[in-house]
Amino acid sequence: MLPLHFAKGRLTFLVLKRLSACPAAFQSTQHVEYKPIKKVMVANRGEIAIRVFRACTELGIRTVAVYSEQDTGQMHRQKADEAYLIGRGLPPVQAYLHIPDIIKVAKENEVDAVHPGYGFLSERSDFAQACIEAGVRFIGPSPEVVRQMGDKVEARAIAISAGVPVVPGTDAPISSLNEAQEFSNTYGFPIIFKAAYGGGGRGMRVVRSYEELEENYTRAYSEALSAFGNGALFVEKFIEKPRHIEVQILGDAYGNVVHLYERDCSIQRRHQKVVEIAPAAHLDSQLRSKLTNDAVKLAKQVSSEEHGIPEEIFVY
Repeated sequence: MLPLHFAKGRLTFLVLKRLSACPAAFQSTQHVEYKPIKKVMVANRGEIAIRVFRACTELGIRTVAVYSEQDTGQMHRQKADEAYLIGRGLPPVQAYLHIPDIIKVAKENEVDAVHPGYGFLSERSDFAQACIEAGVRFIGPSPEVVRQMGDKVEARAIAISAGVPVVPGTDAPISSLNEAQEFSNTYGFPIIFKAAYGGGGRGMRVVRSYEELEENYTRAYSEALSAFGNGALFVEKFIEKPRHIEVQILGDAYGNVVHLYERDCSIQRRHQKVVEIAPAAHLDSQLRSKLTNDAVKLAKQVSSEEHGIPEEIFVY
C-alpha cells in the first residue's frame, strides 16, 4: 500500500505505508504443484482475523487462529475452527511476531496457507520466506516484493524511479540524531520521524523545533521497535493538514494491474484512520486521474522486477 499526500489541489507526497494481503494467486512465483486451499491460518488478531475467518467460512475453508497468553478470551479465538497458543511467556505484540511458533503451529496442524492480516508480520519478508520454506502458502506477494515495499526507504526510491512524486526525505534510515538535525537544517521544521519497516501510525512522531528532536527520536524508535521488532527510523518533511487519499490496487502474478478508485481517510487519530469514505468528496477529476495513474505506475514498477504485487496500494 502506498501513501500519497496532497494539499491545495497539488500532489505533494507519496510514501509506501504497508502491504495488505493478496489472494493466493498473487503469491510467490515459486513453481509448486497446485492444490486447493482447505485450511487457512491468520497470523493476526482482532477484527482483521475475524473478517478473514468469515470469508474463509463462506468459501468452505477451515480456519485456524493463533493467540497470545493475554488474548485467551479474545473474539478472534472463538471465531476460528481451531486456535493455538503462540509466544508463551512473551508480551502480546512479541507473541504475534514470533515466527518460529507460527510456522510450528502451521506445520503441525496441516495448514495450507497463512494470511498475515495487516501490521505485525504482514510487511516482514522473512516471514513470507519462512512460510514458503515450510511448504505453506503465504497469502500475499513474494518475499522480495514484501521486502521492497515493506522497507519504506526503498519504497521511496522505487517511487522516484517510477516518476512518482515524493516529499523530501532521507535516502536511508538515520543512525543518529545529528542526521535528523542536518535534515531539519536543510528543509526546516516541521519534520516527522517514521518507522522504516512498519506502518499503521506506529513509530511516527512530528517534530516542530530543535528542542523536541531528542525526545521524539527516542519515542519513535522505542515504538517502532516494540511494534515491528526493528526500531530503524527515517525522516521526512511533514505536510501540514493534507487530505489522506488511498487508492486500492488489484494485480496478478503476470504484471497486470488495475485500480479500484480512491477513498478519503483524512479523519485520523494518532496517524491512524478512523473513518474511510469512498469516493473521496470534492476531489478534482484531474487530480483523481493523477492519483490513480501514479498508483498503478508504482505497482507496475515493483512487479516489473518481481512478479506478484500488493493487492492494495494505499495512496495518501
